[in-house]
Amino acid sequence: MPLIGSLKTLLIRGLLAGLIAGLLAASVGYFVGEPKIDAAIAIEEAAAAAESPGAEAGHSHGDEEEPLVSRDGQKGGQFLALGLAGLALGAIFASVAHVARRHSTLTGPRLALALAAGGWLAIVAVPFFKYPANPPAVGDPETINDRTLLWVAAVLLGLAAVGAGTYVYKLLAAQLGTVRLIAGVAVFVLLLTLGYVFLPGVDEVKADFPPSLLWQFRVASLAQTATLWAALGLGFAALTEFAARNSTEVREPVATAG
Repeated sequence: MPLIGSLKTLLIRGLLAGLIAGLLAASVGYFVGEPKIDAAIAIEEAAAAAESPGAEAGHSHGDEEEPLVSRDGQKGGQFLALGLAGLALGAIFASVAHVARRHSTLTGPRLALALAAGGWLAIVAVPFFKYPANPPAVGDPETINDRTLLWVAAVLLGLAAVGAGTYVYKLLAAQLGTVRLIAGVAVFVLLLTLGYVFLPGVDEVKADFPPSLLWQFRVASLAQTATLWAALGLGFAALTEFAARNSTEVREPVATAG
């Protein structure tokens, strides 16, 4: 089943799948992630109050500036933010699918699912296991720029590792499927290991921060991004199947006419 449609058709398909994926990911974030963020903020506020009781530090003093967006606004706003992010990601996904279908033996839903799995692996999983997400109470604000650059470097590492593994897999087209798979995975793991070794570590978690809350937040963050990519891949694949089925139903009467 080919990944049918012009670039414009694929873009519309990607935008729709991306919007749905973004809203689903926001739902996971709202119901699973936000309670962990509230708990982390409560710990941060309690620690600040204990360190400077009655002073300017902390988040609950009357003379402190109110946040630009309230917590309720942040919770609801993630549906808009992730909806827009899903639209952008869906457009990028469709553009990549448009190019990839010319250079891959995978077609239709399989290509969409493979692209989603590869994208999640490169852009989410590889950076996450080197620099996992932290709740608001964790991390030094003065190092945020450095941590952002390291995260971008980890994303580039993930893209390079997945790309190299895929290239080796395609390069060994004449070999057995298991040999190609082993070689591709080996190249991916080798580059990933080298990258993890050379990239500096970041550990700004305070010793008194609850480990269970930290990992619950990280699991929730991973679940949210996994939902985004899984819904994007499955949605794009389903729309591809619907388009192919409709195209077949339209052609069949024409083929039997006369």
